[in-house]
Amino acid sequence: MKKLRMGLIGCGKMMAQHLKGVDKVENAEFVAVCDVLRDNAVEVANSLGNNPAVYTNWRDMVDDVDAVLIALPHDLHFECGMFFATHNKHVLMEKPLCNSEAECLKLIETCEEHKVKLMCAYPVRYWQGVRKLKEFMESGKYGNVFQMSIWTEQLTGSDITYDDPHNRQWLISSRLGGGQLFSHGCHYIDVMLWLLGEPLYGSHIGTNLGTPWMMREGSSMVTIKFKSGVIAYHGATWGAKGSRLGYDFQVQTDKGLLDYNHSDDEIRFYSKAEVHIPGVPDSGRNSELLWKLDEEHSKQTQHEMNHFVDCVLNDKKPLTDGRSALQSLRVIWALYNAEDNGTIANLEGLGLGE
Repeated sequence: MKKLRMGLIGCGKMMAQHLKGVDKVENAEFVAVCDVLRDNAVEVANSLGNNPAVYTNWRDMVDDVDAVLIALPHDLHFECGMFFATHNKHVLMEKPLCNSEAECLKLIETCEEHKVKLMCAYPVRYWQGVRKLKEFMESGKYGNVFQMSIWTEQLTGSDITYDDPHNRQWLISSRLGGGQLFSHGCHYIDVMLWLLGEPLYGSHIGTNLGTPWMMREGSSMVTIKFKSGVIAYHGATWGAKGSRLGYDFQVQTDKGLLDYNHSDDEIRFYSKAEVHIPGVPDSGRNSELLWKLDEEHSKQTQHEMNHFVDCVLNDKKPLTDGRSALQSLRVIWALYNAEDNGTIANLEGLGLGE
């Protein structure tokens, strides 16, 4: 089978996550790398081991590639994506797709016009644990879902100071496009829509206490009610000076609790909890191990990249295509607007659809 010639654009910390999975990507060869800092690009090129071309201007690599993975600061997504789309190159765009709805729509429409694939790099939807969790939820064996919680805690930018202009201009909202919810929480809003269906309404509360270098929130709490009656919660912080849960997905059903602990990469089912009696310890916390990852723990970016390559080579619609990615961002923008106005966000019509 013909291999897809791919270029890597933006050789910073985000690209480093993708590099952990590139050796597991089938039917693609990484032929070019680009970063405005040549040393960064050279380092990535050396790690690939196949002598890719090195560039400091992504426009110069256009004739080398069939497709690109773009991992630039958010405010550069639109310009770079549009350039490659108009040159008939397929685009795998790091999240979030673009910083505004108008930019997202223009990029989506341009890719459709030029008949190239546009996919948003939402690796969480491709994690093997999340896919198994969906399978268990839909099987009916573990009961009917009535509540879901996703918690993520991490320390981001602890070395950021107002005296560091390079870090400030990247991580403050003017370039980031929003706060923690927009930049990182978009993964989990996307997953909630995928797992739970059509949302009805919701709310968001955020703060930059603990993350003073953020212009918008560095910690956030989201609640959403879905058409099915299920309620969901996403709590997250970039200011965790200590972490116990890490990344944890909990699904409550009328038969028990499905728990996906991403740190251990395993799913357990807790079904023997006793009715709570105040002051009496719960003695029924036995659990059943349903699934455990059989590969090295990582961000598992190879799964999304393999999906992208397959969609390009076999003319398939990406699971996280541009229009799907836009819906999760529309939910976030609606939550932000409602928070700013002190109201509840109307989320009807913002599901993923078919």
